[in-house]
Formats: sequence, C-alpha cells, structure tokens
Amino acid sequence: MARWQIRDRAERAWPVLWKGVAVLWLASLLLVLPLRWLAPPTTAFMLQSDPDPARHHDWVDWEDISPHIAIAVVAAEDQKFPEHFGFDVGAIRSAIAHNKERELPLGASTISQQVAKNLYLWPGRSLVRKAIEAYLTVLIEVAWPKQRILEIYLNVAELGPGVFGVGAASELYLDKPAVAVDPDEAALLAAVLPNPHLMSVARPSTYVIDRADEIREQVRALGATAYLHDL
Repeated sequence: MARWQIRDRAERAWPVLWKGVAVLWLASLLLVLPLRWLAPPTTAFMLQSDPDPARHHDWVDWEDISPHIAIAVVAAEDQKFPEHFGFDVGAIRSAIAHNKERELPLGASTISQQVAKNLYLWPGRSLVRKAIEAYLTVLIEVAWPKQRILEIYLNVAELGPGVFGVGAASELYLDKPAVAVDPDEAALLAAVLPNPHLMSVARPSTYVIDRADEIREQVRALGATAYLHDL
C-alpha cells in the first residue's frame, strides 16, 4: 500500500475516532452526573453479589447518617479524602513497595475509587478495570462534591454478606437507625470494611475489636468535627 493511501486512510479515520471518544465521554457523563442529585437504585457490586442470603439495602440521606460513622469510615479507609483529587499518591507508592516484597497485596484505593468500582465495575485487579476505574474516579471528583462522594460510599459499601450501606447495616446489626450510631458502633462498622465476608459486626473477632480501637484513636487524632467541616 502506497504512503499516500495510508495517509488518506488515517485522515479519514481520525474524525471517526474522535466521534467515538465523544460518544463514550457523553455516555459516561450520563452515568455519573445524575447521581450528584439522585440516589443510585442499585450498583454493579449489588447485582453481582450472591442473592442468598437476600440483599439488604436502604438508602439514607447525609443528614440521617451519624457523623460518627462518616468520620470513622474516613479514618479507616482514606484519611486524606478531603485533600486529594481521587488518588492518594503516597499510599500508592507505599502499596507498590509493600507488594514487591509480600505475597498478600496491600491496597491503596481511595473512597472515590471505591465508589467508582462499586457503582460501575467488577471485582478484580486487571489493568483494564483499573484504567476504567481511574477514568471514572476523575469524572466523579469533577462532577460531585466531596460530601456527596462520601454519602454515596456510605450507602453502597458492603458491610456484611449481602448487606449494603450503613442504613441496612445499622438496622440489621445494631438494631438502630444510622443517625443514632455512637462512636464505638461507628468504629465497629468501619472495621469490617476491608472484608465484610470474613469480618462481622454482629460477631466481631478479636482482630475486628482491636481494629475498631485503632479507628477510634485515628478519629481522635483527626479531630472529628473540624475534619468533617472540610468536606
């Protein structure tokens, strides 16, 4: 094939490529932007979860979530949440260094990344999934305020097998609404987030109890009330 033919095909392909990119961007924007105001009816992780036991999920607005839960989750999962733009570079570097030397991988996902993953994607560590997650994370950070990101995370994170969100978890495990959860109970909820299928709020192991103690110390170090005002 002559060079002029290759150049001609490339010139004709560029408009098609840019149209494809524009369509994908618009589609992703339509997936993300409405959730700034609307509660997601479900999530990708909920749809992929085992329906036996039955899934539990009750949306709770920000005003009806105890601030103790919000700060405990931030302390446990992403202490730089108010400051970063979706990614904690320091945590990523630490995880890379850690994972080179140990078989058990250390995660570095922020709350924003976990929201992107839980809402739209699937479990796994493939480069394709991580690339899509990174793109959606940036879009979420641009489209939603920090408080909204945290509000959605508190409503979609799995806190027990088939139990999604602090509303359902508070009622099921603590026999009270999310707004009435105290600091000790909030730390217990946050402590199971890394693996709610192995860790239990209802029957906390010694590890979970110790982790909850650590979270309470981290909350005190952050200065809970002032910290939440930064969102």
